[in-house]
Amino acid sequence: MRDELLTIGRFARLCRLSVKQLRHYDETGLLAPAHVDVGSGYRYYAPEQAREALTIALLRDMDLPLAVIAEALAAGPESRARILRAERERLAERISRDQARLTMLERLAEGGLPGCAVTMGREPARELAVVRAVCAPADIGKRVEECVGRLLHALGTAGIAWEPPLWGLYPLDLEERTEIAVGVRTPRGGLARAPGIEVEVLPGGPVAETLHVGPYAQLPLAYNALFAAVHERGLRPRAPVREVYLAGPGDVPQDELRTRLIIKVEESTA
Repeated sequence: MRDELLTIGRFARLCRLSVKQLRHYDETGLLAPAHVDVGSGYRYYAPEQAREALTIALLRDMDLPLAVIAEALAAGPESRARILRAERERLAERISRDQARLTMLERLAEGGLPGCAVTMGREPARELAVVRAVCAPADIGKRVEECVGRLLHALGTAGIAWEPPLWGLYPLDLEERTEIAVGVRTPRGGLARAPGIEVEVLPGGPVAETLHVGPYAQLPLAYNALFAAVHERGLRPRAPVREVYLAGPGDVPQDELRTRLIIKVEESTA
């Protein structure tokens, strides 16, 4: 049997891998050698293991975690396809975020730090019908879409009219598990007929605000200018941060989206 096996060095060259990689795959249980010499501890591999080794290397080059690769290799064809499609979606989301970052960097390189006009004013108290979700910061966009669907479905089922625009409510700090809400204004008293919908009262008072025109992925540029203006004036921001979607994806192209950003403020006690 030994004559049919390959030393770890020869097998590594055959698979265009390093000996260190093969040892790591063995130690993590991803690809065990066909034989280990008891006396010397030398690892030997069968030629037919090359396909599995090459597949592991290919998936690692795509940045798939070792645990996911192990799960995919152990799964049947249908489950493996499901696992790989899930990783494809994860990669596509990361590429989308990276593309948005590239666009923002290009804007910063061309024009310096954003110069969004920030104005000070007053907002009246508002009562909104809202639905809530808890998610990671990277999933906020997806969860907002889901919240919009839940909210409008619940209102429609209950026969409750609502007034545009849609509102998004967010904490000041985006933590690992962040609670968000999406809401609209409705006639008073109607919400008792809409299960699953809560009432959120936004207090009135002084606010700082700016208008962002463009894709949602570039909102951090506007937030940079807004928070900078708040702190430069010695003011204290108060949650929730309010986003008002004046022109959304169903109304205008991405470059013409219009989002009003509002932060309630108060004098700092420091």
